[in-house]
Amino acid sequence: MLFNQRRYIPTIMNVSSGKEGSSVQITTKENIFTGTLLPSQNKNTVVVKLGNGYNVGIDKNKITKIKILKKSEQIKTKIKKFSQNSKLPKISILSVGGTISSKVDYSTGAVIAKITPGELLKDIPELTKLANISYEEVMQIMSESMRFSHYNRIAKEVQKELKKSPQGIIITHGTDTLHYTSAALAFMLENPSIPILLVGSQRSSDRGSSDAKSNLLNAVKFILEANFKGVALCMHASSSDDECLILPPTKTRKLHTSRRDAFKPVNDSEIARVSFAKNKVDIIKSSPVQNEKFQLKMFKENIKVGLLKGHTNLFPENISCFKGYKGLILEGTGLGGFPTNEFDSLSKINTKNKKELKKLIDSGTIVVMTSQCLFGRVNMNVYSPGRELLNLGVFPGQDMLPETAFIKLAFLLSNYPKKQVQELMQKNMVGEINSRILPDQYFEEKERKKT
Repeated sequence: MLFNQRRYIPTIMNVSSGKEGSSVQITTKENIFTGTLLPSQNKNTVVVKLGNGYNVGIDKNKITKIKILKKSEQIKTKIKKFSQNSKLPKISILSVGGTISSKVDYSTGAVIAKITPGELLKDIPELTKLANISYEEVMQIMSESMRFSHYNRIAKEVQKELKKSPQGIIITHGTDTLHYTSAALAFMLENPSIPILLVGSQRSSDRGSSDAKSNLLNAVKFILEANFKGVALCMHASSSDDECLILPPTKTRKLHTSRRDAFKPVNDSEIARVSFAKNKVDIIKSSPVQNEKFQLKMFKENIKVGLLKGHTNLFPENISCFKGYKGLILEGTGLGGFPTNEFDSLSKINTKNKKELKKLIDSGTIVVMTSQCLFGRVNMNVYSPGRELLNLGVFPGQDMLPETAFIKLAFLLSNYPKKQVQELMQKNMVGEINSRILPDQYFEEKERKKT
């Protein structure tokens, strides 16, 4: 079986005294494989990188012979120490993992989710000419594994850095749940006095096509030149390296698995366009004036809030499994539909779906409706099934992204009494709800205007 190994969490594996990075020849009853021994997460599988660049997983039970052609050698590389100019503006970089903080060990083909400050400045020496960079590794985690406790830890580190009076803070982060974390920090960090930018990359920093360098340089340029206060994201504007977008933390989503311009604003516009290469910063939307004192509010780490996608052939058990949860976000269809109505004998079970929703609401669970369409606004008054859900006690999520609504509900339940949570879910707090969606805030309209 061949597979493309893009990301890898290494585990140590010895095969007949061969170590990771050793050149091996493995014989099975059907084939002979020659290549480099890689780490494997499955104790019953040996993984080898073949000469053509592909990786092959080999069932240990089928191996008849293993020959070590050349043992791996540990090569230590010295990273040059970079002197920094203390007179330049100070910018703090907090690393929490992800592709942007990873590099590939080409002797094994495995991705190592860790780079040192020296390696960062070696790869992007331009940073030291722009600012006095401090770099701290907060954690090393693939972003899909994050929990509310990780948000709390990141927020505390930001609070510590704020006391050192940097001109800005950059948080390097994995892209897969970057928009969850940006939304969480937008709610948690009230009235920050400086820009706090989350920066990711779709390609690891040592690849020729990496977006890490451009994203970081553009983030630094924005911090130094824009009068911005608050949380935002900085990611590629297009597939080229020309410019980056500064994106709103609660209205942005990853819309492509691998493109470098995967992140787009939804029901909103970008905050700015930045081009380090062209030496320009174009502000599109100004940040709100903040005169209040900074506050940090945390998540209750064990609070249970769910996210349920509505789909055809939904069963009552899909809903009842959220019994005991404090909140539930429904990702409904279109304007906010959900399979809770009986139209014929074949859809009779949908009545039971409605009963399970009512049980949850009656037990104290706050249920909020969003749309899987992403663009546009929930309007549950248009169709009678939507009105019935409103009467049942389901709250409309306005134009909030499902992920943002999930984060907001968990945050509110962590910090406010239930009655206030119900009120605040309907109100805009940090830009998560727009009272009016403009025509050019649909991304195809934006592209049409450019042409």
